[in-house]
Amino acid sequence: MGFECKSPAEPITLAVVGCGQRGKNYSAYPLDEPHKCKVVAIAEPRPKTRQLFADAHGVDDTLVFKTWQDLHKASAETIETVGKRLADAVIVAVQDKMHLEVVLAFAEQGYHILCEKPMATSLEDCLKIEAAVKNADIIFGMGHVLRYSPYNKALTEVVHSRELGELVNVVHVEPVGYYHFAHSYVRGDWSKEAESSFSLMTKSCHDIDILCHWLSPAIPTRVSSFGSLNHFSKAKKPSTAGDALRCLDCSINEECPYSAKRIYLEPVSRGNTRWPASTIVDGIPDIENITDALRSGPYGQCVYESDNDVCDNQVVNIEFSSGATVSFTMVAQTSLICDRQTRLHFTHGEIVGDMSQFTVTNFRTGQATTYHPKNEGGGHGGGDLGLIRTFVEAVRTGKQELLGTHVSEVLNSHLTVFAAEHSRKEGKVVNCADFTQAARGGLGM
Repeated sequence: MGFECKSPAEPITLAVVGCGQRGKNYSAYPLDEPHKCKVVAIAEPRPKTRQLFADAHGVDDTLVFKTWQDLHKASAETIETVGKRLADAVIVAVQDKMHLEVVLAFAEQGYHILCEKPMATSLEDCLKIEAAVKNADIIFGMGHVLRYSPYNKALTEVVHSRELGELVNVVHVEPVGYYHFAHSYVRGDWSKEAESSFSLMTKSCHDIDILCHWLSPAIPTRVSSFGSLNHFSKAKKPSTAGDALRCLDCSINEECPYSAKRIYLEPVSRGNTRWPASTIVDGIPDIENITDALRSGPYGQCVYESDNDVCDNQVVNIEFSSGATVSFTMVAQTSLICDRQTRLHFTHGEIVGDMSQFTVTNFRTGQATTYHPKNEGGGHGGGDLGLIRTFVEAVRTGKQELLGTHVSEVLNSHLTVFAAEHSRKEGKVVNCADFTQAARGGLGM
C-alpha cells in the first residue's frame, strides 16, 4: 500500500474534499474519536460552509482551500519538497460527476480514498477509477453505507451463516420518501441525469450492492427493469395551483405535500435547522436565509414546474447464477424515508426486516427470533459511522479486506445498476456477462 501501517497511538489524518452533508456525516467520527483520526485539510467552494467546517475541526488556515485543485496543488508541492503527503487519506464528497477527476488526481499521489457513492456517473469513468485504484495500490472505500450499519451487519451474518439454507429469493423496497425525493431528485442536485446520473444509480446503487453481497458468491446473470418519471411533471400539477411557479407565491402551499414552505421554512421556524434545510444555504439555515433561498433558488420552485427528468419509481429484477431471484423497488411516494423493507426467502427459513429490526424464522425448528440491532446514529442507522470507522482502521493497518469489499467488487455492483438502466431504456432483458464484456471491451480492457 501507499503508506506504512500506523500505530494505534497515531491518529489517521484526513483531507476532506467537499464539506456538504456527506462530508459532514463522515467527518463526525474524527470529532467523536480524535485519537483515531483527525481532519487536517479541507477543500470547499462555499465560504461560510468552508469556515464553519474548518472551525469545527480546528484546521490550520494554510490547509483550508477553496477548490480541490488548490488542495491537490499544495499536496504536490509538499510531496516534492519534503516527500510527504498532506494527509493519510482523502474523503471524496463532491458532486457525483466530479468523482472521477478527484479520485484519479489523489490516487495518483498515493492517497487512500473513501469515495461517496456512486463510484462515478458513467461506465467509462467507473472503469477508469478501478484501473487507477489498482495501479496506485491504495485502500479504497466506497460509500455503500448499507453494508456497515449494525442492522445490516447482523442480518448479513445470518444470511452468510447458511443456518436457513440457501438464499433463493429477495424482495427489497427502497421507500425514498415523498418530500425527500422532491428535495433531492426534483429540486436538488440529483434531479437531472445530464448533470448527475439516473436516480437508480444516485439513490439506490448501495441497495443493489448489498443485494449482490447477500447473494455472493453467486453473481447476477440477467437483469430487467421498468420505471419512469410518473408524477413530478407539469401534466400532474394540480389545477388549483394555477400559474404559480414558486411555492411562496402559490395559493395551495398550505395543503400541497411538496410545499417548500412546509418542507423547509416551517421546520426552521420551529428550531429544526437540520436536513433538509441545512443543505440549501451556505452557512447557518435561519429563517431569513431559507426565505431568500426559496424566493430565488431551485428549492422554492413548484415540483411540477421543475426541469427534473429522473425516474420517481423503478423496479429491478435480477437473476443470479445460483438460480436465486431478486425484486428491488425504488419509489418516491412513501411516508417512510429510506427505511428499507426486506424479505429474504431461504430453503429452510425466512428473514423479514425494516431497517430497525428483523425476524428470523427457521422452518426446521419452527422458531422465530426477532433481532433489534443498535442504531448508532449518524445516518443510515449507523452505516455512515460504520463505514468511516472501518475505513480508518483499514488505512491504519493497511488491510483492504477489513472493508469487506474491493474496487473490482464495487465496480461489479455498479455494472449491475448500469445494466438495469440499460434494460429500462431499451425494453429488454440484459445478459450481465455480455453487458460486462461489452463495457470492458469498449475501453480495451
